[in-house]
Amino acid sequence: MAGPVLQVENIDVFYGASQILFKLSLDVEQGQTLALLGRNGAGKSTTFKSIIGLAAPRSGSVKIKGQDVRGRAAYDIARAGIGFVPEDRQVFPEHSVEDNLLIAIKKGPEGQDYWNIARIYEVFPLLEGMRGRMAGRLSGGEQQMLTIARTLMGNPEVLLLDEPSEGLAPVIVAQIGALIRRLAEMGVTLILAEQNMHFCLKVATHAAVIDKGQIVYRDTIAGLKANESIKQRYLSV
Repeated sequence: MAGPVLQVENIDVFYGASQILFKLSLDVEQGQTLALLGRNGAGKSTTFKSIIGLAAPRSGSVKIKGQDVRGRAAYDIARAGIGFVPEDRQVFPEHSVEDNLLIAIKKGPEGQDYWNIARIYEVFPLLEGMRGRMAGRLSGGEQQMLTIARTLMGNPEVLLLDEPSEGLAPVIVAQIGALIRRLAEMGVTLILAEQNMHFCLKVATHAAVIDKGQIVYRDTIAGLKANESIKQRYLSV
C-alpha cells in the first residue's frame, strides 16, 4: 500500500473554549512503531482522542488508508481500522478473561480475521491460563495485557496504546515491552503515547515529540537517541 496507514493533518482540537491541539500533524507507515512522546499535559491523550473521535477536531483531517474519518462517530472510526487501548484499561471486571476477549470479536475493515481467540492465546499465553478468571481480579499488568489482546480481537489497522507502561512495576513494564516488540515483528502498526522515553527507546522505530499541543520534533528512534538537545528541552523531568 502506498502512503501512510494513518495520517493526521493540521488538526485543531478544543475542550470548550480552550484549544488543546494546534495544527497537529503526524503519520505512521505500515509496520512502524511510533512513539508519541511528551511531558504530562502536552497533548498526547488528546491526540489519541481526536483520532478515535472522542474529541473531534474542528479542522484538518484524520485519514485511515486515505479515507478521511474526521467527524465520524467513534464506533465508525473503530470499524474503519483504529484500535484504542486507553490509559485506564477499562476491562469488564465482572466478566471472565475469555468473555472480555469474545465480546470484542470483529473482522477488520477489509474482512481481516487474523486475530482470533486461538492466535490471542498463542501470543498471550498468560491469558490462556487465566481464561476463566474474572478480569477485575487481575493485576494491573495482566489487565493491560488483556486490554491489548481485546483490542487486537477487532483486527485493527493501527493500534493506539495510551501510556502502556504507566503505574506498572519494572518487571511488568519489561514484559509489556517484549509484547510490543513481538507485535511489531508480526507486522502490527502501533502508536504509543508515553512519558517514559527510556521505555520507548527500547520498543519504537520512530518518534514524534509533542509540546503544548504541537509536534515539535519527528525522527527515527536512532535520531532521537542522538539528539541530546531535544531530549533535554522536551523530555527531561
